[in-house]
Amino acid sequence: MAKTKSDKRKETIVTGVTEVDERLGGGIPLGSLCLIEGHSDAGKSVLCQHLTHGTLTAGDISVAYYTTENNVRSLISQMESLNMNVLDHFLADHLRIFPLTFHNAAMQGGAKPFFVLTHHFTHLPQEYKLIIVDSITLLVAHSNPVAIIDFFSRCKNICDQGKTIIVVAHSYAFEEDMLSRTRSLCDARFKLRLEQVGESMVKLMEVLKVRGAERPTGDVVSFNIEPKMGMRIIPLAKARV
Repeated sequence: MAKTKSDKRKETIVTGVTEVDERLGGGIPLGSLCLIEGHSDAGKSVLCQHLTHGTLTAGDISVAYYTTENNVRSLISQMESLNMNVLDHFLADHLRIFPLTFHNAAMQGGAKPFFVLTHHFTHLPQEYKLIIVDSITLLVAHSNPVAIIDFFSRCKNICDQGKTIIVVAHSYAFEEDMLSRTRSLCDARFKLRLEQVGESMVKLMEVLKVRGAERPTGDVVSFNIEPKMGMRIIPLAKARV
């Protein structure tokens, strides 16, 4: 039986922001390993929150959100302040939030905490097909190259079973050779940065790769983050005026 447009929508990870999802070629296909990298305050976490809310709203996919930035209450509150109401999804057990704390002694070399993370991924219920880790910056900074590559390789194996894993990191956390090797393992990759436009700073997201997207992907999305709105798209030509 041919799949309907609605069925296809459920098989992609979306933000719910039309202009962004268009740049993603309709959404990130299930089974993708995705890297979101970039500067501080460039909107990486807000993009993850939109991907969480958009996916929960669009279909039958549950989300596991691992965060070093928030606890459960603060993440839900932050998302609500941007008009992304996820409390009902959380209470219905379609969203699980796992605050992460890495202790210095446990981080040396990185192998153990990376293994614990991927082990936890594999024990999530089947319906948890979107896994977000925001972020691994601190862990990468204390890890050896073998542990980092092993982590991404294990994530790739989990994605091959139909889950999408989105990993967030500051670009500076990786050495250049390691960043190149990590990128090559990923099916989708986005890079966010800040750019001075007149007297204000504009956030830019480069869509560098979305393997298996339904439609051609775009290149750059410019946006600001507005209360009660989240990502507000700014036409690139207008942003540069």
